[in-house]
Amino acid sequence: MIVLDLSVVNIALPNIAHGLHFAPASLSWVLNAYALTFGGLLLLGGRAGDILGRRRVFLAGLAIFTAASLAGGLSTSAGLLLAARALQGVGGAIATPAVLAIIISGYPDGRERTRALSLFTAVIMGGSSLGLVLGGVITEWFSWRWVLFINVPIGIAVLLIGPMFIAESPRQPGRLDLPGALTSTAGMSALVYGFIRASSDGWGDSVTLAAFGAAVALLAAFVLIEARSPQPITPLRLFTDRSRAASYVVRLLLVAGMFGMFFFLTQFVQEVLGLSPLLAGVSFLPMTAALFAVSRLAPVLLPRFGAKPLMVAGLIPVVAGMAWLSQLSPSSTYLSGVLGPMLLFGAGMGVVFVPLTMTSLAGVAPEDSGSAASMVNVMQQVGGALGLAILVTVFGTASRAAARHPLLHAGPVAQAHDILTRGMSTSFRVAAVFDLIAFLIVLLVIKIRQPAPAAVPAGPAQPAAAETAAEQEADAERILADLGDPV
Repeated sequence: MIVLDLSVVNIALPNIAHGLHFAPASLSWVLNAYALTFGGLLLLGGRAGDILGRRRVFLAGLAIFTAASLAGGLSTSAGLLLAARALQGVGGAIATPAVLAIIISGYPDGRERTRALSLFTAVIMGGSSLGLVLGGVITEWFSWRWVLFINVPIGIAVLLIGPMFIAESPRQPGRLDLPGALTSTAGMSALVYGFIRASSDGWGDSVTLAAFGAAVALLAAFVLIEARSPQPITPLRLFTDRSRAASYVVRLLLVAGMFGMFFFLTQFVQEVLGLSPLLAGVSFLPMTAALFAVSRLAPVLLPRFGAKPLMVAGLIPVVAGMAWLSQLSPSSTYLSGVLGPMLLFGAGMGVVFVPLTMTSLAGVAPEDSGSAASMVNVMQQVGGALGLAILVTVFGTASRAAARHPLLHAGPVAQAHDILTRGMSTSFRVAAVFDLIAFLIVLLVIKIRQPAPAAVPAGPAQPAAAETAAEQEADAERILADLGDPV
């Protein structure tokens, strides 16, 4: 349910915009309302599972998510839908951290756990692809409302049968860092709102300036709270390691561009190319297939080449693909302007994903391992929401500039397509800058510390090296299972 939800809604965005009369800038909140609450409360959800019991927290989060899905499908206005999406994010943030913990605690080490994690990974990786196609099928054959209604029977079924199969975990002593969770979520929401408000009302608007001021104050308060809290939701010591902190920034930048790419391309292929929602969903499958196929090679390539060379090699096609998308025009076709960039982006992200995650988790103290892993997912959600807000602002500015210089002797449809693609191409140009900065950070800032070679004779060293490579490959496979597909 939770993996499907973002990709299912993405394909339905044009229909949602028409059905509830969303303005182009505010449409991004359909994604951001979910991403902000999900990312902002994810660490709190993981902590709640430890303190209150994982089964109890999982079922509570699932109940919230299911009720919010029903409310979203019944929405009669843009405001009601956005409130429901935000509540979905709350439910997802509460339920998601408990899922993997329940699987690991429910199966002993060895073959059974490996099989369980393999099935979990298949659901995660397949969910992204299925969501794109399923979203197209539902939107075209039924209504955009059913991309939310579909969660309801699944959620009810799991709520009914879950207690029969899931054992409750023992509670651990501790406290919930509610002030930290609330100030971080509110601060990021204010920052995102400021960018989106600026896209429609300008940078000098009083509400825009107030939103940015509130964001600065709330995020500063968050840092102070975390520095003084005995049990912080975000241990600031995670950012003291240079390479780890840089890996978080790289992930934030990459996902910022990725969210924008999905947001704008789903509208381009439907509004400009005229594809149906179903074909629009199918049109993204080559990218997902490329990402899936290449990511399966990462555990084999990592021991041979190392994390940093793989990240550098993977980011080159990502930058190239986004730069290619910046050349979109009304005359672009799927084959000439969309498929190639998608394949480059998918292949590049498939290479980058595993070594980047391993860099984020390397050298973490055992007591911080859970927070470090959750921070990877937080950076994905927050980076996506913030990046999409910035790119929507760029889109609005570029579109207004294009509208002031209309094409001569062109009809209204051609004019609309020209304004749309000019705004999108400018946004993709900025997204390419995000990816280029990420590339430079990997190249210049991240330093992977290689273990010192053991002083042993040449003969016995070969089995040891083989064992190290096998361990690295196992670590990479475990990360794929633990975190799944970022797309």
